Amino acid sequence: MTTELTIDFVSDIACPWCAVGLGALEQAMQRLDGAIKVELHFQPFELNPHMGPGGQDLGEHLTEKYGSTPEKQAQIRAMITQRGKEVGFDFHPDGRGRVYNTFDAHRLLHWAGQTGRKGDQHALKKAFLASYQGRAEAIEDHEVMLAAVQEACLDVEQARSILNSDAFAQDVRDAQQYYMQAGIRSVPAVIINQKHLISGGQPADVFEQALRQIAQQEATA
Repeated sequence: MTTELTIDFVSDIACPWCAVGLGALEQAMQRLDGAIKVELHFQPFELNPHMGPGGQDLGEHLTEKYGSTPEKQAQIRAMITQRGKEVGFDFHPDGRGRVYNTFDAHRLLHWAGQTGRKGDQHALKKAFLASYQGRAEAIEDHEVMLAAVQEACLDVEQARSILNSDAFAQDVRDAQQYYMQAGIRSVPAVIINQKHLISGGQPADVFEQALRQIAQQEATA
């Protein structure tokens, strides 16, 4: 008997641990294929909602926001790069370079979740992560986002129309407010059936074990 679970993956494209967490979750889902059916939704969270046009140098940003030193940043980047390799994600070897505002990308992700075709939102999320975290591209740039839309096999002209308007802006703000009020302060946050929370870019084994346990609980509830 297959158990069905709904997963809300709350994250930001600007978060490298979100790329790691998604890769690990995907590995866990593959291991459970046939035993557990997952309906995966991507929910918005902005790490830097007030970031201005042009972004900010990554090292400068991390020092200002977290007080981290270049040496500490290099250590963390090496750790994240290794974790990425374990889940099949290749980070840019020199880091992202700059931090950008991701609000428009979240608007497109919301749109992708409304197309009615399974997998569209997932494909766009992966394309955005590959663009920003993998190739260090300026994810605030409309043409960069549209290239990712094309990579995900979605309608580029429709996406362009959305970017040139304020479509889905309120939906994204409402969703972010909802998760903030629910207590989400860091990402990735993996919420299963709207009541079980797994925080951080956990290894695939952790996700697999948690999904098995939750699926068993749901099946016997």
